[in-house]
Amino acid sequence: MIKGIGEKISAYCGRIGLEKSVLAVSFALVLVSFISGSMAATPSGSLVGPGSYEEKNISFNMEQSVQSNGYSMTYLYAKSGNVAIKNYAHGSGSLNSESTLTYQQLNRQNHPLYTDYNDFNQNCIQFKEDVSMVYAPMRITVGNGYFAANPLDYNSLLKEKTWVKNYRAGTSMHHEVEYAHALNKKLEINAKEKFNYTYDPVWEGVGYTQMKINEDVTDGKAHIGVLQSNTDYAGKLAKDGKTPLSDFTSLKGLGSGILSSAWKNPSIEIDEDYWGTSHIEKNMTLEVPYYKKTSSDDWLPCCSGGYLTMPASYIGDAKLKSAKGIFDCTCFKAPNQAQFPRVY
Repeated sequence: MIKGIGEKISAYCGRIGLEKSVLAVSFALVLVSFISGSMAATPSGSLVGPGSYEEKNISFNMEQSVQSNGYSMTYLYAKSGNVAIKNYAHGSGSLNSESTLTYQQLNRQNHPLYTDYNDFNQNCIQFKEDVSMVYAPMRITVGNGYFAANPLDYNSLLKEKTWVKNYRAGTSMHHEVEYAHALNKKLEINAKEKFNYTYDPVWEGVGYTQMKINEDVTDGKAHIGVLQSNTDYAGKLAKDGKTPLSDFTSLKGLGSGILSSAWKNPSIEIDEDYWGTSHIEKNMTLEVPYYKKTSSDDWLPCCSGGYLTMPASYIGDAKLKSAKGIFDCTCFKAPNQAQFPRVY
């Protein structure tokens, strides 16, 4: 793992505090288009035309503090590019919870007229939670009608389920507590993907996933699972077999995402269950960087230096052997008589 990448991701997602509740959504869209003729062709699957620049930057921040005594049910889901998290909990009794969510999605396309096109995407989600739950049967009155005179009985043991998936890296981490009588937990999730694609072409990026758990579970079940795919997502192409993969084409749509490929031949698989009263501390980090370059010579390479300066792979190519005599002039034979005699 690159030293300090956790700090870099935290800095990228923004510093998180628990002093007050803040809900902010910001969206920025900058689009500059130059309408002009161009000799450069638009790559298949691109969203903007030649000679244009487009940038989208979406950010979301939430800080929350809750104290309650009764019944609670919470659901949280966030997806940025090819990273996603989900957090679900319910139970009756007392609840004291503080949580934060930071989300950012950056998509940038730069398609200049006379140089290489570039697509750059960076997506990040960070979720932190400090929760204390104690189970107790509850009777709750609702409204001022029938249920005011006939309170509702809630008798639900505690459950909390959290998972994070990074489709760019082929990583899945899952943690679940259920049937618990008490839960005291600190949880932190960091998920990030970066993808830089230059139409040379060069694929370069990283998928980073982290889950930290520190908890005490009383009379319940705790489950922890990790799955890392053995599939190389760096060289994947879209379904048409031509369009190079970028964040604009979801990895889930390839038909070979983590749900189908990781189970078949995983490189990492962890499955843990603990029943009863447990204290669990776990820090899991998976980083999958990749780099791929598939450069090719400009056509025609022989125009600048002649046939003999062409790469050996071209000279030995069966498709070009028929052209050898033309380029090295060995096919030329001086005529001994005029093909079309002059008529007087």
